[in-house]
Amino acid sequence: MNNRKVAIIGCGYVGAATAFSIMQSGLFSEMVLLDVDRKKAEGEAMDIMHGMPFAMPIHIHAGDYDDIADSAIIIVTAGCNQKPEESRLDLVHKNIEIYRQIMGEIAARKVEGILLVVSNPVDILTYAAWKFSGLPRHRVMGSGTVLDTARLKCMLGNELGVDARSVHAFIIGEHGDSELAVFSSANVSGIDLKDFYDMCQPDEYHEDTERIYDQVKGSAYKIIESKKATYFGVAMAVRRICECIMRNEHSILTVSGVVEGQYGASDMALSLPAIVGSHGLEQIIQIELDEKEEEQLQESIRVLGNVLDECM
Repeated sequence: MNNRKVAIIGCGYVGAATAFSIMQSGLFSEMVLLDVDRKKAEGEAMDIMHGMPFAMPIHIHAGDYDDIADSAIIIVTAGCNQKPEESRLDLVHKNIEIYRQIMGEIAARKVEGILLVVSNPVDILTYAAWKFSGLPRHRVMGSGTVLDTARLKCMLGNELGVDARSVHAFIIGEHGDSELAVFSSANVSGIDLKDFYDMCQPDEYHEDTERIYDQVKGSAYKIIESKKATYFGVAMAVRRICECIMRNEHSILTVSGVVEGQYGASDMALSLPAIVGSHGLEQIIQIELDEKEEEQLQESIRVLGNVLDECM
C-alpha cells in the first residue's frame, strides 16, 4: 500500500471539488481520478495539475481500478445526483446498483486501504460498500453527518457571535430527513449551550435551537434549489476526514459506520460520533441522549432499517 496515495471514484461535482480540496491539503503525493467517463477524469486531472505552481507538489492523473488498488484511501463519490424535491433516500435503488459494480471491482483486488463513502444516501451506501467489498468494518466509513454537524456549529456560532470552532454539538442518525441534533450535550467551550444562551440571549434558546435544527435539515434542499447541487461543503468535510486518517489524529467525527449494537442497532450503518485515525473508524462513541433525542434516534434507525430491508 502507498501511504501517500489517494483515489477518487466519480468525477462529478462532488468528486471534482473533493479532488481540488484534497490537492490543497498536502496530505498526499499522488491522486488517481477514476470515472465511468475516462475523458472527464482526464480533464479534471489536467485542470487541477495546471495549478501545481501555486500549490504543494502532487501527481494527479486519471486511472482505472488497477491503478487505485494500492491507495491509502479510496473515496467514492460516484452515483446519481440528488434532484430538487428528491430526498437522499430516493436515490437508494439507483445508487445501490452502481455500488454493487464498484465494490465488485474493489473486492477483486487486494485493497489494503480505507474506503470512504460520500455518495448518498451515505448510510445505506456505507453499509452496501461494507457488504459488497468484503473489507473489515473499521476500514469502511461514510462521510456521515460530518457536514451536517459543521452546519449546526456554523449556525449556532453565527447566532451567538462566537467562533464556530468553539461550538461543540452533534448531528447524528441518518444523514437525511430523520437526522437529529443532540442539544442536550451541546456546549460552547465547555459551557452548556442553554447556559450560554442565558448569558447572551436570554429566553431565545428553545426558539433558536428549533429554527437552527430545521435549517440544518433543509440546507441541502435549499442549496440544490439555488445552484442544482451541493459540493464545496462536503468536499471540505471529506478533506477533514482524510486529515484525521493520514495524521492519525484520533479525532471524533460523526462519520457513518457499521454499528454493533450501539443504541440497540445492528446490521446497518449509522452516523454517530466515532474516533477516526490511521486504522479508520477505530471506535464508535455512544453519547448520552435525553428522552426526546433517544426517541428521534430510534425513529431514524427505524427509517434506515426499513430502507435496508427493501433494497438489500
